[in-house]
Amino acid sequence: MTRVLVTGASGFVGRALVTGLAEAGHTVRAAMRQPADVFPRSVEVLAVSDLTRPVEWRALLKGAETVVHLAGIAHAGPGVAEEAYDRVNRIATTELAQAAKVAGIRHLVFVSSIRAQGGPSSGDVLRETDPAHPTDAYGRSKLAAEDAVRAAGVPFTILRPVLIYGSGVKGNFARLMELARKPWPLPFGLCRNRRSLLARQNLIDAIRFTLATPTTQGETYIVADPDALTLAEIVAALRAGEGRSPGLLPVPPAFIALGANAMGRGEEWQRLGGAQVADPAKLLKAGWKPAIGTRLGLSALVQGEASRPLVA
Repeated sequence: MTRVLVTGASGFVGRALVTGLAEAGHTVRAAMRQPADVFPRSVEVLAVSDLTRPVEWRALLKGAETVVHLAGIAHAGPGVAEEAYDRVNRIATTELAQAAKVAGIRHLVFVSSIRAQGGPSSGDVLRETDPAHPTDAYGRSKLAAEDAVRAAGVPFTILRPVLIYGSGVKGNFARLMELARKPWPLPFGLCRNRRSLLARQNLIDAIRFTLATPTTQGETYIVADPDALTLAEIVAALRAGEGRSPGLLPVPPAFIALGANAMGRGEEWQRLGGAQVADPAKLLKAGWKPAIGTRLGLSALVQGEASRPLVA
């Protein structure tokens, strides 16, 4: 067991990761902007300032052996200036990695993004050996942060997760779930574009695996569920979780794209209707064993969301 600092501890991944690490017997320090009583009593919760300003990382790192860096602007989206992505995702990560080197941290796991490698869609299967070509400020900031971690001299592992799903998910996947819950048929029957997804628990298992496996140090890994699904299969799995049939109409994807572009939602459709398959073979070969299959994971997600109490 080890002493772990987790940044971004209050986030979608961070909260579940901190709880899992604590329950597994690790000594966990959770860094978050607004400390709250949401973790097991053994977890040390510390306040950290907004990453738009310099952080005193030395105090947070004191006594830690390993670090999982999750904090940052988590998604590409409108209304976020490129300078903000750079400050939060690159500069703050650079400062943390440099401080970790000085503090003698034994292992820094940086959770980056598949967007450091490419855009929202790709005609080719993505692998770690492919040249990185991010297409927006978010992806560029994540790639620059990766470079900073490599240059800092601290033992590191970089993870590039694809789109993550799990209870409480927000953003694009939450909108897709909301759409799948509608009672009427959806026009995705001919959407055969395959997309890689990642169960939150599988990502947490990947983080825990890298922390426990010295041979992962110095490596960069794509993290994705092994089986990519088409958009039609994703919606069918979500509806199966509600005990419903797929209810998909055979509308050509080009027509859907035209409609999305006309409504100013062309980029959002590209994130759903475009292909993006990422190959996790390198991490699987290293020994990571994802426990959740995508179809069952999506169905279970819907069942779990349906059982959650409504909050006014």
